[in-house]
Amino acid sequence: MTKVALIGYGKMGRMVKELSVRFPLEIVAIIDPLQDGCAKEISDTTLGDAEVCIEFSHPEAVLDNIKQVCKCKRNLVIGTTGWFNHLDEVKMLVEASGIGALYGSNLSIGMNLFYEIVAKAARVFSLYDEYDVFGLEQHHRQKADSPSGTARELGQILLDEMENKKSLQYGKPDGKIEATELHFASVRAGWIPGTHTVGFDSEADTIELTHRARNRSGFAIGALRAAMWVKDKKGMFSFRDFIRD
Repeated sequence: MTKVALIGYGKMGRMVKELSVRFPLEIVAIIDPLQDGCAKEISDTTLGDAEVCIEFSHPEAVLDNIKQVCKCKRNLVIGTTGWFNHLDEVKMLVEASGIGALYGSNLSIGMNLFYEIVAKAARVFSLYDEYDVFGLEQHHRQKADSPSGTARELGQILLDEMENKKSLQYGKPDGKIEATELHFASVRAGWIPGTHTVGFDSEADTIELTHRARNRSGFAIGALRAAMWVKDKKGMFSFRDFIRD
């Protein structure tokens, strides 16, 4: 039985708790300074006997939360995005504290299988000069970061696999883009839970690969499975490490 603390008790945290009954784990602590009935800060006392923390808070809070969990020496699953420019700093904190931490731009098992499909497709299409590549991500208007962490991950996969692409363009292009640029556009509107498309376009045809999230349950299930996996590990891992293992 894996004992888990939830850090952040918004929509994602509540879904993680709801679905936790499907797995051999127990939610022993919930920490969120903005929610009634939750502990307000991360400490050895509030974490209790939790072995793993699942972090689904906010980009502005995640870095400080990671630091506090490292101080308490509990293993960690990080589901919040918008902090990856601090990745090197977090890796150093994790290694210094001797814990195991797993992070991902998207903790959905389906999306991580999608990453593998996109990587394979990129390798195939890169052999043919007739095809160019593009990306499009769509989310609800309340999403805090843009582009999404998933779009950044997909863009990097394409950049790694396609020799003819040298740089990523996420914003509005200033005029036409160069042949070596990959444009990955973002849309924010309504209540879209998350749609990511990678397309390969030629003069003759277009091939599109799309992952469309129906709800947030995929992220919650991925986080719970990741918590059980990282429980006895040390070091920094990506969710793709978990998928491949």
